[in-house]
Amino acid sequence: MVFKRRNPRSYAQIVRDLVYPRGGIRRSIQYVLHRMRRLPDQPHRIARGIFAGTFVNFPPVFGLQMLLAAGLAWMIRGNIVAALLATFISNPLTTPFIAMLCLKLGHWMLGIEAPMTFMTVYAAFTEAGVQLWHNFSAIFTGDVAHWDKLENFFWFIFWPYTVGSILPGLAASAAGYYLTLPLINAYQKLRAARLREGAERRKAMKGLLPARRAAGKTPSSGDDDTPGAA
Repeated sequence: MVFKRRNPRSYAQIVRDLVYPRGGIRRSIQYVLHRMRRLPDQPHRIARGIFAGTFVNFPPVFGLQMLLAAGLAWMIRGNIVAALLATFISNPLTTPFIAMLCLKLGHWMLGIEAPMTFMTVYAAFTEAGVQLWHNFSAIFTGDVAHWDKLENFFWFIFWPYTVGSILPGLAASAAGYYLTLPLINAYQKLRAARLREGAERRKAMKGLLPARRAAGKTPSSGDDDTPGAA
């Protein structure tokens, strides 16, 4: 196949590249910013796309971020590609910190008093996932389904996470919009000026070519057509 890797990656390499890209985090960020700057669209549409893509990094919509970012960008008439690129803000390195911020804020807003640490959140996700799989298997095996872990997960994790993600998501999205709009506008103007200068230089060079060719034709002694030259 044309796009098949010559040396397929192992599962360990795939997980490692998800956590820490082969080119490094800095290079990945530079690539995303480079792609955003060169998007062929109006600056305000690109900034709206960044707004949409940044916002969906905060609610607990794991696995649906790109789909929701594209839908939100379409609703606010933003650039969909910019929205998809902005979803890379949420990655295995940043997601735990975003989750803890949203969870603690959500617990404070809802008046829930419960210990919130990385381990308790991880345990809640694990227990909910195990029970969800058990209930799904119970459809085919006839076992009794249980919902206590899932119910606790919804009221103490998912719902506070959702409520607490709104304000940070809006704040980060607004910051992304107002920071990137002037930068993209300035970059596009500078790039357009450089393209015009290059076009003018090429046009000037084309105009000089005939003159240089004419100046390079000097009459030789054998081409003298004056009377009596023979």
